[in-house]
Amino acid sequence: MHGTARIHPLKKKSAKAFWLKQLHTWHWVSSAISLIGLLLFAFTGITLNHAADVEGAPQTVEKSATLPADLLKQLAPDDAPDAKKPLPAPVAAWVEKAIGQSGAGVAEWSADEVYLALPRPGGDGWIAIDRVSGDVTSESTSRGWISYLNDLHKGRNAGTAWKWFIDIFSVACFLFALTGLLLLQLHAKKRPTTWPLVAGGLVIPAILAIIFIH
Repeated sequence: MHGTARIHPLKKKSAKAFWLKQLHTWHWVSSAISLIGLLLFAFTGITLNHAADVEGAPQTVEKSATLPADLLKQLAPDDAPDAKKPLPAPVAAWVEKAIGQSGAGVAEWSADEVYLALPRPGGDGWIAIDRVSGDVTSESTSRGWISYLNDLHKGRNAGTAWKWFIDIFSVACFLFALTGLLLLQLHAKKRPTTWPLVAGGLVIPAILAIIFIH
């Protein structure tokens, strides 16, 4: 009887120690993965909230050039309907060298012009090529590094790789918060202010939303 009575507390203690170790491991790993991202998103949360005060004036650069005759042949007008497709590779390479903007991406082909929009985080741009004369005009606008970081926060024009980063970062944050909550539960008996503080984190924004947001 006494031997059996000792086994259950030992098993319970062993199970708790196992889960505590697992939670600590997942907590620190997820925090390490999400640390820099959390700092970035926390900082840009402030800059987005005060965007009108912190963003600088846009700077725009305009350029023009003339497409060589041999390349212009690849853009010569035809009877094809308006379409969306990339620039021919030699044309894209020439544009990047002559204009200083990327010629990659899907362009809009109309009867007399090829127009390539070049949106990006923290800025914008476009390239237009006259299919008859070969005249190339472009514009590139930069809104500064804070705008760049703000656009990364929103995932605006940041591409597929950044989209995947945000998804992975979100999962890491979720694990960080969830394991933190479970660790709070395990230590709550020795820390009586735990659940009032957690409740405050829920109640305060809820009250603000109900009273001040309409």
